[in-house]
This record gives sequence, structure tokens and C-alpha cells, in this order.
Amino acid sequence: MSALEKARIGWGVEMPAWIRELAEECDRTSQNKAALRIGRSASLVSTVLSRTYSGDMAAVEERVRGALMGETLVCPVLGEIDKKVCRDWRGRSTAFSSRNTRAVQMFRACNRCSMNKETRNA
Repeated sequence: MSALEKARIGWGVEMPAWIRELAEECDRTSQNKAALRIGRSASLVSTVLSRTYSGDMAAVEERVRGALMGETLVCPVLGEIDKKVCRDWRGRSTAFSSRNTRAVQMFRACNRCSMNKETRNA
């Protein structure tokens, strides 16, 4: 069964464009390679395609839109970046680290950013 067929079974006619893109990437390359491109595991990709993933689906969507669909945004520190890079930095910026100047800059910027849903409502 192709990844696109698996996604059609799981999502039906309401399959979002980003799910279709992820499935097509799996079929073009492999599930492992698609997972590497979005920075997640092949098992996560499988559960997302079958619509059984119980984690943060919005986070996966951002990674797919950034890594596979080329969607970007403007970061006050890094300039124009794809949504996957943004998600990666937000994940790293949950705890302060002074290991280098960039980590400090990104901690401050990410924790003030409207893209960071975790701190926006706090």
C-alpha cells in the first residue's frame, strides 16, 4: 500500500494538503527519508498518515509545511526561515542556555514571539 493510499484511508476526503504532501514525499523517497526531512521518526510519520497520532498535530504540520512545502516566516533574529527551523528553535528555547550568543538571542526572541503558542497564552 502506498503512503498516499494509507493517508486516504485515514483522512478520507478531508485530507489536508500538508498530509498529501507528506504522503507523496514518502512515496517519492521513503518513509524514513521523509521523516528525516521533517526531523521526526518514521513511526510518527506512519501514525500521522493513518490519523492515529495522539501528539501535537499542529507541530507536525509546521514541520511539513516548512521542510516539504517551503513555507517561511520572518524571525526577528534569523530573518526569513522555514517553519521547521522556527519550530526547532522554539523547542530548544524552552530552557535558557548560555552556551553561545545565538542560543541566548533565540531564547529571548522565541519566548516573546507570537508564533510561540506556549508562551503567548501565559
